[in-house]
Amino acid sequence: MSASQIEAEKMQLSVENIGGIDGTTVEFTPGVTALAGRNATNRTSLLQAIMAAFGSDHVSLKGDADQGQVDMTIGDTTYTRTLERRNGTIVTGGNPYLDDTELADLFAFLLESNEARQAVARSDDLRELIMRPVDTDAIQAEIEQLEAEQREIESNLEDLDSLADRLPELEERRTTLSEQIEKKRAELEEKETELAEADADVEDSRADKRELEETLDDLHDARASLDDTRFELDTQRESLEALREERAEVQGELDELPETPVGDIEEINTEIGRLRDRLRTIDTTVNELQTIIQFNEEMLEGTSREIIDSLRNDVGNSESESEAITDQLVEDSENVVCWTCGSEVPKAEIEGTLDRLQKLRSETFEERNELRSSIDDLQSDKNTLEDHQRKRDRLDRRIEQIENELEDREDRIEELISTREDLESEIERLEEDVDDLQEEDYSDILDLHKEANQLEFELGRIQSDRESVDSKIDGIEDRLEQRESLKERRDEVHTELADLRTRIEQIEEQAIEQFNEHMETVLDLLEYANLERIWIERTEHQVSQGRRTVSQRTFDLHVIRSTDSGAAYEDTVDHLSESEREVTGLVFALAGYLVHEVHESVPIMLLDSLEAIDSDRIAALIEYVADHADYLVVALLPEDASALDQDYQRVTEI
Repeated sequence: MSASQIEAEKMQLSVENIGGIDGTTVEFTPGVTALAGRNATNRTSLLQAIMAAFGSDHVSLKGDADQGQVDMTIGDTTYTRTLERRNGTIVTGGNPYLDDTELADLFAFLLESNEARQAVARSDDLRELIMRPVDTDAIQAEIEQLEAEQREIESNLEDLDSLADRLPELEERRTTLSEQIEKKRAELEEKETELAEADADVEDSRADKRELEETLDDLHDARASLDDTRFELDTQRESLEALREERAEVQGELDELPETPVGDIEEINTEIGRLRDRLRTIDTTVNELQTIIQFNEEMLEGTSREIIDSLRNDVGNSESESEAITDQLVEDSENVVCWTCGSEVPKAEIEGTLDRLQKLRSETFEERNELRSSIDDLQSDKNTLEDHQRKRDRLDRRIEQIENELEDREDRIEELISTREDLESEIERLEEDVDDLQEEDYSDILDLHKEANQLEFELGRIQSDRESVDSKIDGIEDRLEQRESLKERRDEVHTELADLRTRIEQIEEQAIEQFNEHMETVLDLLEYANLERIWIERTEHQVSQGRRTVSQRTFDLHVIRSTDSGAAYEDTVDHLSESEREVTGLVFALAGYLVHEVHESVPIMLLDSLEAIDSDRIAALIEYVADHADYLVVALLPEDASALDQDYQRVTEI
């Protein structure tokens, strides 16, 4: 169901054993809902229940329960999420609203532990957060597919260019042959005129003349066949030599190519798959480490009141024992009670563990960067190997074609030699017959017949040659008709590649632009007198990754303050007040919500832990955020909730 489909519909939530809630049912109307109450009144637990119904795993099961459930009804549709404790872990089930909650967890469920809010406060890598929901693997796969198509198109165009280079030579050959044909026709016409005049003056026996003419016709046909055979034999031998030269050139080109075993490409594919699986595992580890570090920091600071209250109920049998243990959990002393095993340990040891976890997180970030570099290197190697393999396959196919054509031409040459020998014997016999028939008075006319026969033969040979050239030109022109469509497709592929290669950059630019726009709006709205501007700048650095130096982009957060005298100066996030950091983190998360159009799939936004911001500013912030979500549920202290518009829904009992 889309956000537009559920617009103006109420949302009912039934919760059992989530966080600190035993059981409750709450109905939400579209718009703003304020969960008004003091700390430890299960407001955060209710927000977690909403997150669970939408599919998030950032939810806890009640400490004394083995099972929990959330049912959320919007209109006529009900979504169910179950939680079950198995072997110390929480197993979820049911049919939540979302299949994938990464966008919602980052930019819609804005509780205190929200990663986007915390990243600003810690000056973490903001680019990584903004770009995480973008499926860069799919974009890269599409780029690789288009690059392969581009290489294939270029190869085909090279072949067509080679054919096009032959056209001028063939056109010149056709022109020369046409001129020769016209010349031979003129000579033949002149010779036939002479022959007709000579025939008019000859008086001889019709029978003798008929026999002589028939023998001369046979002689003409035999000579024509012999000339055709000789010409074809010469042509075949020339083609044979040309094919042998081409085979040598192709073989030389093939020998220069490095070996490209298919196994190498398969191994690279396997390694790329393994590294990508490892990268996904590391991403999961980073998220888990972030959750663990945040939880332990809260426990050390004593801010997780629900867990402390649970420990107060579970530890010890008497009220005094409970109070003593709880006091140890929250008091600022050298020793604390471990919230995992219940034993008392030095506070420094837990802080040391936190330091090691933070160091592990940093090392994991470094390993992730190295993995991405390795994947890029392997992909480059794979493309090179595939290029070599494609060229090798093309050359192998051409050699095979040449070998077959050589065999055909050698067989044809043998046939032509045999035919030539037979024709030479036949011509020798016919010439003897003509010599026997001719007399002194016929010598001139016989010479004219021979000359005319020779001209007819030469004319036929030239015409045949021109027909062959015409056929070759037509074949090349037919193939060249594909060139324009190939060029058009090449331009399309080039445009698509340019778009894909800049898509991530465009998303980054859009993210920064929207963040800066919303930050400026909110700062004007909240009227922080000494904060002139807070904005993100997109910078590019050259860094070493494996064997290469590559460009790496980062999002740097800048803060401009002003003094009482009006002088402006640049400061860092570390120097912002807690209130200012809270606002900055919230607006960063909101920018992500808008940039990634989270509202299209997640119709709700959750806000919690706004105590660092004063009531009037909270009211202004909520009014601004309310325009971007169908449901906005915010946990507030009673005095902060009183500053909100009285038309907003309020929930005071959970």
